[in-house]
Parts: sequence; C-alpha cells; structure tokens
Amino acid sequence: MKVGLLGFGKTGKAVASILLQSEEVKLQWVIRKSHNLEHRSVPEFLGISSTEPGFIYSTEEFSAHEILRKLPVDVIIDFSSEGGVEYYGEEARKQKIAIVSAISNYSSDKIEYLKYLSEKTQVVWSPNITIGINFLIIAAKILKKIAPYVDVEILEEHFKAKPEVSGTAKKIAEALDLPEESIKTLRAGGIIGVHEILFGFPYQTVRLKHESITREAFGNGVLFAARHISDKEVGMYSMEDLLMPYFNAGAKVQ
Repeated sequence: MKVGLLGFGKTGKAVASILLQSEEVKLQWVIRKSHNLEHRSVPEFLGISSTEPGFIYSTEEFSAHEILRKLPVDVIIDFSSEGGVEYYGEEARKQKIAIVSAISNYSSDKIEYLKYLSEKTQVVWSPNITIGINFLIIAAKILKKIAPYVDVEILEEHFKAKPEVSGTAKKIAEALDLPEESIKTLRAGGIIGVHEILFGFPYQTVRLKHESITREAFGNGVLFAARHISDKEVGMYSMEDLLMPYFNAGAKVQ
C-alpha cells in the first residue's frame, strides 16, 4: 500500500518513523508548507534504515495533482492543519484516494467538506487516532448504557504550553452526551496526552484511562486505519467504526 503524508511536525515525524518501519506500507512522500528540509530523504533525516526514499516536498513546489501524478498513492494521511485538506481534497475525491485525517479540531465547514469528499472515496477522521483512546471511548459508551444514572467526569492532561481543551476530550464528552463543562484540564511539563473517564457509582468507582507515552502511538493508529479502510465502501468513517467489529466475539476480522 502506497501512502503520502501531510505534516512533518513532532507528531508527523513520529508517524513517518512508524510508516517507514512497517512492511505493510510504502511512504511515497511527505508534503509540508515550509521549504525547510525540501528534497531531504525522510529515512535519512530520521536516521531510519529503509529502502523507501520518501522525499520531503513543499506545497508550493507541487500541486496535489502534480505530486499524485509523479508519485501516486492509495492513501493520504493528514497530520498537518485544518486547512491541509484544501490542498489535496479535490484530487483525492477525483482519483478516489482514501483519506485518513487525524486533525483534532475541524470547523463545521471543514467537516462538511470531508463529508463531500466521502461521497466519492473513503474518509477516516479521528481527532485522536490512537487505537487505545478509541477503544476507551467505545468501552465508556457501553458502560454508560449499562448504568445511565452514573456520575461521569472527564480529565485531560497535556503539556504546559497547550492552551485549549483537547479535541479528544471534546470527542469523549460528545460521545457520552456530556457538556464540555464536564471536562477538567491539567497542564504540566511535557505530558503528551492523558485522558481519563471517571464513573462514580454509589458503592464503587470505575476509571478508564489512556496515556500516550510517545507520539509513535499515532502511527500505530494510522496503520490500523489504512489497513481497514481499503476494503470499505465509499463513505465517512471514524476509528470507532473500524474497531466495532472486534467487539463482536463471533465475527471474523482481519
């Protein structure tokens, strides 16, 4: 499976390292806004032994049409910014290239645009694409159905400089039909990301907790999404959609 990656910040670099080490995918290219690192080999830059060149290009050097004609891919992985989808969206739709987006905060307009793209190709959008956090959300929804009367609180912890409430915490609150005010935030040091859901029963407490130890966890989630989206019908999917078959013990899954 040939993939292209948008975004090469801290998380993008971590995701690229996982892609390069996987035998399932071939990293064709990385696209970023900046001209810095232009034409650098991704494995060489990251110090990873790989036969895949995976060069870095800028959005100004190649249009999406040009880069996809030069180096075609089966899946576009987006770790750039909210506006990144405007760069490749129309070409992905036209060429029916699957999209895996991990942008945490899309505006309502951008979400509608993703739905528009999903009319012609497969689109996976997850504000937090780690397998663990999406398993946590599904488990929490099941527990809430079992005990709808229970008190529920959400705690999210991130690095000191992160100003806003995390998109993942908002996603958890939405999934559990809770107001955003139920989210408690903590900022300290270099915490990558911790999300905890506390269920307060009258005589017991249940805590569901997920911690991202390193950003490579996002790369594992991307591989899972890319692998499972390839045989899906055209449409828009969440990571929950891809994970749910595993909750049916009798179902056959890949």
